Amino acid sequence: MGGLLKGVSGVRWGELRDARELPAGDIPPLLSRIAYGGEDTARLAVDELGDRVCALGFVVGEATASTVPFLLELAGAPYVPCKAELLDLLESIYRTDSWHSSAAAAGGPKRTSFREQPAWEVAAREAVHAGRLVIEGLASSMRPEEAEPARKLLVTMDEAPPFPDL
Repeated sequence: MGGLLKGVSGVRWGELRDARELPAGDIPPLLSRIAYGGEDTARLAVDELGDRVCALGFVVGEATASTVPFLLELAGAPYVPCKAELLDLLESIYRTDSWHSSAAAAGGPKRTSFREQPAWEVAAREAVHAGRLVIEGLASSMRPEEAEPARKLLVTMDEAPPFPDL
Protein backbone atom coordinates (compact mmCIF):
# COMPACT_ATOMS: atom_id res chain seq x y z
CA MET A 1 0.00 0.00 0.00
CA GLY A 2 2.89 2.39 -0.58
CA GLY A 3 4.48 4.63 2.06
CA LEU A 4 1.28 5.04 3.98
CA LEU A 5 -0.64 2.31 5.73
CA LYS A 6 2.26 -0.14 5.93
CA GLY A 7 0.82 -1.78 9.04
CA VAL A 8 -2.60 -2.51 7.52
CA SER A 9 -1.56 -5.99 6.42
CA GLY A 10 -0.59 -6.83 10.01
CA VAL A 11 -4.20 -6.64 11.20
CA ARG A 12 -6.37 -9.74 10.90
CA TRP A 13 -9.29 -7.88 9.37
CA GLY A 14 -11.07 -11.06 8.36
CA GLU A 15 -11.40 -12.05 12.02
CA LEU A 16 -12.93 -8.71 13.04
CA ARG A 17 -16.45 -7.37 12.70
CA ASP A 18 -17.32 -3.82 11.82
CA ALA A 19 -19.93 -1.58 13.46
CA ARG A 20 -22.65 -3.23 11.36
CA GLU A 21 -21.52 -6.70 12.47
CA LEU A 22 -20.14 -7.47 9.01
CA PRO A 23 -16.64 -8.87 8.34
CA ALA A 24 -14.11 -6.03 8.39
CA GLY A 25 -12.15 -7.22 5.33
CA ASP A 26 -13.38 -4.23 3.29
CA ILE A 27 -11.72 -1.70 5.58
CA PRO A 28 -8.17 -1.86 4.10
CA PRO A 29 -9.33 -1.02 0.54
CA LEU A 30 -11.30 1.94 1.91
CA LEU A 31 -8.22 3.20 3.74
CA SER A 32 -6.23 2.82 0.53
CA ARG A 33 -8.80 4.83 -1.43
CA ILE A 34 -8.47 7.63 1.10
CA ALA A 35 -4.68 7.56 0.91
CA TYR A 36 -4.23 7.22 -2.81
CA GLY A 37 -7.49 8.19 -4.49
CA GLY A 38 -8.43 11.63 -5.69
CA GLU A 39 -10.40 13.98 -3.50
CA ASP A 40 -13.82 12.76 -4.62
CA THR A 41 -12.80 9.12 -4.24
CA ALA A 42 -11.35 9.83 -0.80
CA ARG A 43 -14.51 11.63 0.37
CA LEU A 44 -16.69 8.71 -0.68
CA ALA A 45 -14.32 6.29 1.03
CA VAL A 46 -14.39 8.32 4.28
CA ASP A 47 -18.20 8.26 4.22
CA GLU A 48 -18.29 4.51 3.65
CA LEU A 49 -15.59 3.89 6.24
CA GLY A 50 -17.55 5.97 8.73
CA ASP A 51 -20.50 3.62 8.25
CA ARG A 52 -18.20 0.66 8.82
CA VAL A 53 -16.37 1.85 11.96
CA CYS A 54 -18.87 4.26 13.54
CA ALA A 55 -22.30 3.35 12.23
CA LEU A 56 -24.90 6.08 12.47
CA GLY A 57 -22.17 8.28 13.97
CA PHE A 58 -22.44 6.66 17.40
CA VAL A 59 -22.01 2.86 17.23
CA VAL A 60 -18.51 1.37 17.10
CA GLY A 61 -17.61 -2.17 16.25
CA GLU A 62 -14.91 -4.64 17.07
CA ALA A 63 -12.71 -3.37 14.19
CA THR A 64 -12.97 0.31 15.10
CA ALA A 65 -10.00 0.47 17.47
CA SER A 66 -7.81 -1.32 14.89
CA THR A 67 -8.82 1.24 12.27
CA VAL A 68 -8.15 4.37 14.34
CA PRO A 69 -4.33 4.36 14.05
CA PHE A 70 -4.68 4.35 10.27
CA LEU A 71 -7.19 7.21 10.38
CA LEU A 72 -4.70 9.15 12.48
CA GLU A 73 -1.88 8.28 10.08
CA LEU A 74 -3.93 9.52 7.14
CA ALA A 75 -5.01 12.69 8.93
CA GLY A 76 -1.40 13.50 9.75
CA ALA A 77 0.03 12.69 6.32
CA PRO A 78 0.73 15.45 3.82
CA TYR A 79 -1.32 15.50 0.63
CA VAL A 80 -4.11 13.29 1.94
CA PRO A 81 -7.43 14.95 1.18
CA CYS A 82 -10.37 15.04 3.54
CA LYS A 83 -8.47 15.71 6.75
CA ALA A 84 -11.49 17.53 8.19
CA GLU A 85 -13.70 14.54 7.47
CA LEU A 86 -11.15 12.18 9.01
CA LEU A 87 -10.99 14.33 12.15
CA ASP A 88 -14.78 14.49 12.32
CA LEU A 89 -14.90 10.70 12.12
CA LEU A 90 -12.31 10.42 14.89
CA GLU A 91 -14.40 12.76 17.03
CA SER A 92 -17.51 10.64 16.45
CA ILE A 93 -15.55 7.54 17.44
CA TYR A 94 -14.26 9.25 20.57
CA ARG A 95 -17.71 10.48 21.59
CA THR A 96 -19.52 7.18 21.16
CA ASP A 97 -20.95 5.67 24.29
CA SER A 98 -24.05 3.87 23.03
CA TRP A 99 -22.87 0.42 24.15
CA HIS A 100 -21.99 1.75 27.61
CA SER A 101 -25.33 3.51 27.88
CA SER A 102 -27.27 0.45 26.73
CA ALA A 103 -25.42 -1.88 29.06
CA ALA A 104 -25.86 0.49 32.01
CA ALA A 105 -29.59 0.88 31.32
CA ALA A 106 -29.94 -2.91 31.22
CA GLY A 107 -28.15 -3.45 34.53
CA GLY A 108 -24.57 -3.82 33.33
CA PRO A 109 -22.81 -5.93 30.72
CA LYS A 110 -22.79 -9.03 32.92
CA ARG A 111 -26.59 -9.04 33.03
CA THR A 112 -27.12 -8.52 29.32
CA SER A 113 -25.76 -9.61 26.00
CA PHE A 114 -23.58 -6.48 26.02
CA ARG A 115 -20.35 -8.11 27.15
CA GLU A 116 -17.79 -7.17 24.50
CA GLN A 117 -19.30 -4.01 23.08
CA PRO A 118 -18.43 -1.59 25.92
CA ALA A 119 -14.83 -2.77 25.66
CA TRP A 120 -14.89 -1.85 21.95
CA GLU A 121 -15.77 1.72 22.94
CA VAL A 122 -12.99 1.85 25.54
CA ALA A 123 -10.44 0.51 23.03
CA ALA A 124 -11.57 2.92 20.32
CA ARG A 125 -11.41 5.92 22.66
CA GLU A 126 -7.95 4.85 23.86
CA ALA A 127 -6.78 4.51 20.25
CA VAL A 128 -7.93 8.04 19.45
CA HIS A 129 -6.28 9.33 22.63
CA ALA A 130 -3.02 7.61 21.65
CA GLY A 131 -2.94 9.86 18.57
CA ARG A 132 -3.16 13.08 20.54
CA LEU A 133 0.21 14.35 19.26
CA VAL A 134 -0.99 14.02 15.66
CA ILE A 135 -4.19 15.84 16.51
CA GLU A 136 -2.30 18.60 18.34
CA GLY A 137 -0.08 19.03 15.29
CA LEU A 138 -3.12 19.43 13.06
CA ALA A 139 -4.67 21.87 15.55
CA SER A 140 -1.68 24.17 15.04
CA SER A 141 -1.95 23.99 11.25
CA MET A 142 -2.11 27.22 9.27
CA ARG A 143 -4.97 25.66 7.29
CA PRO A 144 -8.23 26.37 9.11
CA GLU A 145 -9.99 23.42 7.43
CA GLU A 146 -7.58 21.17 9.34
CA ALA A 147 -7.03 23.20 12.49
CA GLU A 148 -10.67 23.77 13.45
CA PRO A 149 -11.81 20.12 13.47
CA ALA A 150 -8.57 19.14 15.24
CA ARG A 151 -9.18 21.74 17.95
CA LYS A 152 -12.77 20.57 18.28
CA LEU A 153 -11.57 16.98 18.74
CA LEU A 154 -9.07 18.08 21.39
CA VAL A 155 -11.84 19.86 23.30
CA THR A 156 -13.95 16.70 23.10
CA MET A 157 -11.05 14.64 24.36
CA ASP A 158 -10.46 17.03 27.26
CA GLU A 159 -14.14 17.23 28.22
CA ALA A 160 -15.19 13.59 27.80
CA PRO A 161 -15.20 11.83 31.15
CA PRO A 162 -13.81 8.33 31.47
CA PHE A 163 -16.29 5.56 30.99
CA PRO A 164 -18.00 4.57 34.22
CA ASP A 165 -17.37 1.14 35.61
CA LEU A 166 -20.21 -1.17 34.77
